[in-house]
Amino acid sequence: MEASPERAAQPERNDDRAATVRVVHHGVDRFEVVVRGHRISVDQPEEAGGEDTAATPIELFVSALAACVGFYGRRFLVRHHLPEHVEVDCRWWMEKAPSRVGAVEISVSVPYLPPEVLDRFQRAIEHCTVHNTLLRPPHVEISTKTTGAGSEVA
Repeated sequence: MEASPERAAQPERNDDRAATVRVVHHGVDRFEVVVRGHRISVDQPEEAGGEDTAATPIELFVSALAACVGFYGRRFLVRHHLPEHVEVDCRWWMEKAPSRVGAVEISVSVPYLPPEVLDRFQRAIEHCTVHNTLLRPPHVEISTKTTGAGSEVA
């Protein structure tokens, strides 16, 4: 991930193409993420005030990148009739001001790659969707709404 990110143009929004995620608070720093019917828990470590019952959102973020790289690697191997076992190891470092993931190192291990496909394999795994998204950050809007009793503003 050495290329500097390019800000993506704001895409035309078509509600028929929008994917959705719902996040619901479940006590202290625990949340449940629901996506396509799948449920994922997130929490914070005890030293950060959580109960350490699940991975943190940042750990899931980095895990999503590593899993995407693995997925693209496996698909490449299948297309080239190579042994499809892939293992991905990932390390990352946090930065402050603002708090964020500052660097990520990913190492992909496969049983065998003929020398003539090594460069193509590398290009394939570098083009996973999560990596592409980091290289061209999406337009993000965050809004707030109140839904409880007494939340109406006079």
